[in-house]
Amino acid sequence: MGVSLYKEPELEKPVLIAGWPGIGNVGLIAVDTLRGGLRAEEFGEIEPWDFFYPKRIVIRNGELKDLEFPSNKFYFKKTEKRDLIFFIGEEQPTEEGRAYAEGRKAYQMANLVLDVALKLGCQRAYTSGAAVAPIHHTMKPKVWAVPNTEALIDELRGYENTILMSDIEGRKGQGNITGLNGLLLGVAKKRGLEAVCIMGEIPVYLQGLPLPYPKASKSVLEVLTASLGVRIEMEGIIELVERSEREVENLYQRFPLEIREQLDKLKYVTYARPAEPGPITEEDKKRILEDIDKFFKKGPKED
Repeated sequence: MGVSLYKEPELEKPVLIAGWPGIGNVGLIAVDTLRGGLRAEEFGEIEPWDFFYPKRIVIRNGELKDLEFPSNKFYFKKTEKRDLIFFIGEEQPTEEGRAYAEGRKAYQMANLVLDVALKLGCQRAYTSGAAVAPIHHTMKPKVWAVPNTEALIDELRGYENTILMSDIEGRKGQGNITGLNGLLLGVAKKRGLEAVCIMGEIPVYLQGLPLPYPKASKSVLEVLTASLGVRIEMEGIIELVERSEREVENLYQRFPLEIREQLDKLKYVTYARPAEPGPITEEDKKRILEDIDKFFKKGPKED
């Protein structure tokens, strides 16, 4: 188990940006779009053997030729404002059938990612994921931010379209971040590295569906590019958002009318106080999610 570096780039106080799959693949899409837009160069990977099962076995002429594992790769890019390190994983390591990365394997991976970042002089890390929120899919997703040091709070409050998770009404200053996004934040704090998790909002009624939600990724990407002082072409993710919005709206229109009438109330949610007619209650939300689950198990009727 370990890290394989093909080269060791000479970087000056780089910033780490890490992304993994998760709800709506919000963070992964944002981080990978930024990496691709900047044309970052691959320079290493975390060896998969102790973290993952093969996702495919390659057989040719009756002979097993190769095992294909989820990739977990490092990239770098030197920009005018600052140097950047990207880490992008195709999968989060899990144990004992858990849905989210936790336990020994996840802790080891978080440390390996930070080993490379700190070796190259990294001074800050960003992770990104999804924030399940009581919003409507027609709204622009906000970005929730969680720093691992009090010194970053004022900076984060200055980010456009961003709110600290602890400032959201009804949370009483509390919150949790599942998987490697939260774990890396904590491990970074333990190792003396400032870090921030930024999460794009995804409607609560879409959280369990196997659909990407690039609309939230775009909000995250806007915050990342502004805070890092970099620019990329946005046409690709804009097209992805437009295609996704059509798919989500088509799905939404197939929900029973009574569900849509309840969900339409979410159009009036504002931060941090809801305006009339008010958001759905927790009881409403529980019932709606149960109805949606029954709807998909039963199967939507074809037009």
